[in-house]
Amino acid sequence: MSTATPLRPLSFAGVPLRSWAFGIRIWIAMVAALAAGFWLQLEVPSTAAITVAILASPTRGPALEKACYRLFATVLGVTAAFVIAGLYSQTRDLMLAGFAIWLGLCVYAAGVLDGNRAYAAVLSGYTVAIVAIEQLDTPQLVFETAVARGAAIVVGIAAVAVVNDLLATPDYHPRLAAQLAAIHRRVRDYAKAVLRDEATDAETAAGLLRDIAALHPELASLATESASGPARSAAARSTAVALVAEVHAARALNALPVAANPAVRALMVSVLDRASDEPPPITPVSWHHDTGAPDSSSASLDWALGELLRRDGEVRDGLAALQSGARPRQAWRTPLHRPHAIAAAAGFRAVIYLALASAVYVLAGWPAAEVSLALVAIVIALGATTPSPQAFTIVALITSPIAAILTGILEFLILDGVTGFPLLAIALAPFMIGAAVLATLPNRLVSALGKLNLIFILAMLGPSNPQTYNPEPYLFISLFVCIATALLLAAQTLIPPVSGERRQRRLMASARRELSHLLSGRCRRLAPEEAMFRDATRIGQILGAGPQDRAVLDGALSCFDQAAAIRLCDAGLARLAASPLSALAEAARRALSARDVRRIRDAARDLRNAAEDRLAGALLLAGIVLDEPAAGETGP
Repeated sequence: MSTATPLRPLSFAGVPLRSWAFGIRIWIAMVAALAAGFWLQLEVPSTAAITVAILASPTRGPALEKACYRLFATVLGVTAAFVIAGLYSQTRDLMLAGFAIWLGLCVYAAGVLDGNRAYAAVLSGYTVAIVAIEQLDTPQLVFETAVARGAAIVVGIAAVAVVNDLLATPDYHPRLAAQLAAIHRRVRDYAKAVLRDEATDAETAAGLLRDIAALHPELASLATESASGPARSAAARSTAVALVAEVHAARALNALPVAANPAVRALMVSVLDRASDEPPPITPVSWHHDTGAPDSSSASLDWALGELLRRDGEVRDGLAALQSGARPRQAWRTPLHRPHAIAAAAGFRAVIYLALASAVYVLAGWPAAEVSLALVAIVIALGATTPSPQAFTIVALITSPIAAILTGILEFLILDGVTGFPLLAIALAPFMIGAAVLATLPNRLVSALGKLNLIFILAMLGPSNPQTYNPEPYLFISLFVCIATALLLAAQTLIPPVSGERRQRRLMASARRELSHLLSGRCRRLAPEEAMFRDATRIGQILGAGPQDRAVLDGALSCFDQAAAIRLCDAGLARLAASPLSALAEAARRALSARDVRRIRDAARDLRNAAEDRLAGALLLAGIVLDEPAAGETGP
């Protein structure tokens, strides 16, 4: 039997046609934004085109969500600019100090958020730079600048929305569903390897949790996509949470000292391999028969196998709801672990970087240095939304001369005095389409260069009506963009960002601290599955902080396993709080809180005698997990 070869997407010049279509859509939206800006006689029509560049996304949902956050953050940033300018309009140094503190707070907020929320946080920070700091010598123009910027952003957002609708920009949910389905296949493969008693490593499990958590920003973006967006977003969130729970179930099965017999293993593998539209077994299977294991081991094995099957069914239900646009059976939240200490350190460094750049400009006595200082603030802010701010600054420094050269070619060689808008639109096409296409490529460096060039070229060109061709402003903005990024890189070299090792150490400390306080009542606001997802985002942050040290990885996964086992048991015990078995439940909770494995086993035996077999199995498995060496003791 021959297997079908997957169809390769149509391409031109080695680039998929969908990337070219995206580039053309972005160019059309930019031209529409500029035309509307010229017609409305906006003070800075180029801001409308830059808004289109910033909102550029190949799919509808993320673009619309980012547009909403951009509008909200602009209002917040303008309000902060009014306050800072109103309080310190007569004192330049205090205004700069107030702005530095505000930027630091915004960078801190970005550190505890992700995706478009993090972008909104930093946007509200550097909006103050554009509205107030660039008008440092003319504070009376702050209001006019704010109104002009707000109007241009609204025009840019409208252009993106209209073009996306008219040109049928694809929805994001099919792509997200494909990503979740691909991760589900990997999770099933991991579970089947456990069932076959094959070797499994910590890197595979950690990688699965990281990849699931990495979808967190995209899960909410579906809500703005269409009328069925809220339902699809809820389905996507529930699917992601169920995937994390399925990984935990597979790891719990792997922790057991005994495995099911070959017939049970084969049955479980066949159940996991069933088609997505094939129903699961109607009645639970008694997994522990004929294993030759003691009753305690068979109870925990029974629970682990049943949990794996249940979680796999929840993932399938979530994927089906996502594809159909229906509400999921179980709506879970996807909380994000917020590393407050790391975010605070990043915010403090942002204040120092801006202060150092300000000192250099003051000592140099350069005219109109406020524009360059605003550029420093923008790069600081945008870098805070990336895994490595210093790497982002390096890419911005590489992009600056490239964008300056391309802008010079566009302005003085191609346009060369042209004043007609149609010719301006045609001249922009190869630069904007090319940069947008580069932004869609899988290579991270090339993609980053494409995204930044899309913005930098428009900022340096500054399209106006009529278009001016004075080389002095061009040289001025090109020079100060390069100086701003070079100054920031020098400051980051002098005072480097928090190292990856230190971030891993802080993240591991927070995991151990939460584990020790798990049953104190401070960490019980989330459902066990939601808390698992939150812990998975922390594992993703640990892996993203630096090289994957084996001791750190084992410690992080140990904390994840133990916390999940305790929470699941605690949720089951809470169900018995108002029943005749409340005394047994309280004894089990005290044993879990004390992490006393012997007492946990005794409580499980008592619950099993009271016909609470499933809860007894969960307790026995928790005892096995808690009996492992202390989580992460060898970590950094």
